[in-house]
Amino acid sequence: METLTFSSLAPIFPELFLACSGLLLLVIGVLRGNVSTRFISWASIIALLIAITIMLGQGTEGESTAILNGMFIQNNFTTFMKFLVLSGLIATIALSIQYLYDDNIIKFEYPLLVLFAGIGMMIMVSANDMLSLYVGLELQSLSLYVLAAIKRDNVRSAESGMKYFVLGAISSGMLLFGISLIYGFTGSTNFEIIGTTLANELSLGAVIGFVFILAALAFKISAVPFHMWTPDVYEGAPTSVTTLFALVPKVAAFALIIRLLFIPFAALSDQWFEIMWFLSMASMTVGAFAALRQTNIKRLMAYSSIGNVGYALIGIVAGGEAGIASVLVYLALYMVMTAGVFGIILSMRRDGHGVENISDLSGLSQNSPWLAYTLALLMFSMSGIPPLAGFFSKFIVFEAAIQSGLYFLAVFGVLTSVVGAYYYLRVIKVMFFDEPVEKFDARTELPRKIIVGLSLAVVVLFILNPSPLIDISALAVSDLF
Repeated sequence: METLTFSSLAPIFPELFLACSGLLLLVIGVLRGNVSTRFISWASIIALLIAITIMLGQGTEGESTAILNGMFIQNNFTTFMKFLVLSGLIATIALSIQYLYDDNIIKFEYPLLVLFAGIGMMIMVSANDMLSLYVGLELQSLSLYVLAAIKRDNVRSAESGMKYFVLGAISSGMLLFGISLIYGFTGSTNFEIIGTTLANELSLGAVIGFVFILAALAFKISAVPFHMWTPDVYEGAPTSVTTLFALVPKVAAFALIIRLLFIPFAALSDQWFEIMWFLSMASMTVGAFAALRQTNIKRLMAYSSIGNVGYALIGIVAGGEAGIASVLVYLALYMVMTAGVFGIILSMRRDGHGVENISDLSGLSQNSPWLAYTLALLMFSMSGIPPLAGFFSKFIVFEAAIQSGLYFLAVFGVLTSVVGAYYYLRVIKVMFFDEPVEKFDARTELPRKIIVGLSLAVVVLFILNPSPLIDISALAVSDLF
């Protein structure tokens, strides 16, 4: 057994700090009630910034560090993915602070649930054992179930929370069943031991267990055909919660999938290659065509996220360092673009109420030019129009596919991108060419302006120096191979 000392726990310090901070803020919330919501929100942001500082200050020196008897691992890959997760959580809370007051969801539990979901995501990213994987996944999922239904007096929110909970419980059951099969046929839950065992002796039972695990994780990233919850939950949940769903959980789930495929299940590459190929193709198809008829912008973004999952999966199918590095670049840029888009969606308010229909954006270029031109640039980027950042994210993924000989997948991705461009451009058409309707409420608080401004800056200026993100992604992936 490993001897636990304070210094030996260093790799898990960020998670421990966030857990202690969350418990302390929970006590403050219980004592002071909902009047402390704004304070707890800002305190949570500060705690997340401190966690980033602790994590980046540790460094990994190019080596993987395993603790807790190999259940938790730290390396360049986990550090990079956790940085994305923590950054997304900060953006989510910052975007939601004023929204909670505008939409009368003043509950001190809200930022704390985001914080605890983030801890679960970080554990998922660093999990090196099926047990720690499950603990992290459930901590994230249980927090998200509550957040989806946090507006208890709203039928749509309660319905979305129930749908997400029921389907999420099914996926958790599938995951547990898969883990039990893997344990039964390999005799271990440790990633490295499972990988060694499967490399020496491949059994049908282990393959079946792997398929169950992969199906459960496909649910978490909204990959087709496990996407059925996404449009309803995106539409029904409060918009700030939808922002969280769109930004962060997929990053943690992708990190977990990548580590599973290339460490414990590397010996099953022939099997998972075909599965991931199908998931990518199906997700791109549904994401492109199902979004064409959407009139609600949150449902539109739900199908957009499904399509973008398909593009990211191309990099996993391509494999190798170039393929996985392209996934990391894609996820980072997608998260930045999505933060900006949802910052503007959160500003869609009229007469004190949030509006969600695409038609509500009619004539926005005349009523609010700043919002219109910002959203137009972000939509151009998400549709892959050069020279914006979204073009480079897709280009890098398609390039990795071509280098691996996946010509059909790359061409199909380009074609679905063309179809997807239609519904992004339709939003721009509504803003600039339709007759103006009543103006949105003018107030947009500073944190939202900062998040949207940073998103816009990255989208427009990424072309000037894309190398840092590409180099950091390549360094992070080097620990997997």
